[in-house]
Amino acid sequence: MSLYFSGDGVPVAQPLFQMDGDGAIPISPLQFKFISIDVPTAIELNRFWHSKLPNVVPSNIYRTYGFCYAAEFDNRFYACAIWSMPVARMIKGNVYELRRLAISELSPKNTASRFISWMVKDIKKRFPELDRLISYQDTEVHSGTIYKASGWEISGNSVGGEWTRTSRKRNPSQATAPKVRWEKQLR
Repeated sequence: MSLYFSGDGVPVAQPLFQMDGDGAIPISPLQFKFISIDVPTAIELNRFWHSKLPNVVPSNIYRTYGFCYAAEFDNRFYACAIWSMPVARMIKGNVYELRRLAISELSPKNTASRFISWMVKDIKKRFPELDRLISYQDTEVHSGTIYKASGWEISGNSVGGEWTRTSRKRNPSQATAPKVRWEKQLR
């Protein structure tokens, strides 16, 4: 406890550390309210927070029936996620891909795994026809801890590289490192 004096000279005891729910920022991911948000808002939040892939082309999300979520506390966003149908044509079946997960540096520890867990439950309710979810981990930046903590399993690896082919020009790649594909079975 710390002691300070109010304006009228009365000593007041105050905790040294923020207690659950009494501060301007969350101290636990349990304090978040998870909500659906529109694509433009998610793209803007991703631009601020994503560690490696800040740019998202809106048409890539809209044309693949994308949807987005955010973690909110006290009318402020602390994390966002962008989902769509898989980009890779080789992925078949009733599958959705977590295209971006971006977390503010002000978010408490374990925000990502709590957010992923909540999204999986919500997606199961909203899209009962889905069989599985996938996401790609950039090995240059992440170790896959959030997927392990959320019960996902490794289902493949890529060597990385460019998407541009002689038959089809693309925007310059934001990340060319090898990727690990993670998968979450829904049924």
